[in-house]
Amino acid sequence: MRLLIVGTLKGQLTTATKIAMDNGASVTHAEAAEQAMNVLRGGKGADLLLVDVGLDIRDLVMRLEAEHIHVPIVACGISNDARAAVAAIHAGAKEYIPLPPDPELIAAVLAAVANDARDLIYRDEAMGRVIKLAQQIAGSDASVMITGESGTGKEVLARYVHSRSARAKRPFISINCAAIPEHLLESELFGHEKGAFTGAVARRIGKFEEATGGTLLLDEISEMDVRLQSKLLRAIQERVIDRVGGTKPVPVDIRIIATSNRNLSEAVREGTFREDLLFRLNVVNLKIPPLRDRPADILELAQHFARKYAEANGMPVRPISTDARRILTANRWQGNVRELENTIHRSVLMAQGDEIGAEAILTPDGDRLDLARTAPAVAHATLAAEQVTRALVGRTVADVERDLILETLKHCLGNRTHAANILGISIRTLRNKLNEYADGGIPITPAGNGAPDYQRMANAG
Repeated sequence: MRLLIVGTLKGQLTTATKIAMDNGASVTHAEAAEQAMNVLRGGKGADLLLVDVGLDIRDLVMRLEAEHIHVPIVACGISNDARAAVAAIHAGAKEYIPLPPDPELIAAVLAAVANDARDLIYRDEAMGRVIKLAQQIAGSDASVMITGESGTGKEVLARYVHSRSARAKRPFISINCAAIPEHLLESELFGHEKGAFTGAVARRIGKFEEATGGTLLLDEISEMDVRLQSKLLRAIQERVIDRVGGTKPVPVDIRIIATSNRNLSEAVREGTFREDLLFRLNVVNLKIPPLRDRPADILELAQHFARKYAEANGMPVRPISTDARRILTANRWQGNVRELENTIHRSVLMAQGDEIGAEAILTPDGDRLDLARTAPAVAHATLAAEQVTRALVGRTVADVERDLILETLKHCLGNRTHAANILGISIRTLRNKLNEYADGGIPITPAGNGAPDYQRMANAG
């Protein structure tokens, strides 16, 4: 967690600094907005700005937006300065902390911004195998590709690998390649020199240099433009980068972790992802299974989230009832851990009584999760499958085979050759079966009602 404190409010921020450092944050100071901008441009970076409410926060917000620097702001000031606090929130600050600072309040703000409470929770053996591999390779500098569906916890696993590496005390920098427009992503990654393009009012250090000594997470790398992929490949191979508008290479020392929810091998075949870059990144692949394939994790995670959101909302921690557990384990969780977390958050807020019951396990629309209406196409397919299954039960294999052959022949309008190809049997076998059925008095679709049939043609000859 990197904290940048901006301002000199009567020494009160010195206390805030000590509290932040006691909670594991690295702290940098700046007396005014321009100095803060220089710190951010210079590559030290920050996960949070703690800003004196007496400064022009709106101006600082506008400066950050103009240079595409994304970092949350928390304002702070003397406790009776209510008007300034409201103005700071309207200007773009996320929170307001009264001074003198309360240690628990600052610790909570730091934890919320850093989101370090995203513990790696698992119990299922399928996830255990992934974690074991992650532990084995964490101490190396090998590039890692983490794949899995959206919401499975790819960034959480990336932070876990970083925390167990030799780089753990150095920066962990994350950038979402899908969230940043293509024309800005190059500057975000590699930085730029003053005047490199319109709006480049000063040199800015990119994520590669900011992460030097630590780990750089390239989230959803499959969304990166092919042109930029070639520059990334050079940076990984040669350990140097070129700032946009720069004239000389800059050495970097980082470990790359990349994530994707797409099949990158298919992207290579489609020409949207470079094969040589995939080889460079995919030294080790940590494939996170979807939540539906790790059922033992569902209740473990549900209990964790129930505790987390009960404490966050000042509510009692309640156990999950038997019926609610059944609903949770039966659900498919298309959104994986993220969907489960949101569901449990709702259940904590909606539950009544001593337990989280089935009535509190709701969809975002407020319907019971287990009673939510199935999509029409899915429902139709499910009903059709059930009807087919019921039609087979109690019948002999010979009867089922006969109906299959006759229905296929009917579908082919009597064309024996086509029917045999669909059934995966020889034309001789099909003829023998049809003769057997005909001898038993069963009507057979005659040849000649469809495309040319070779048996009919031969008989006619």
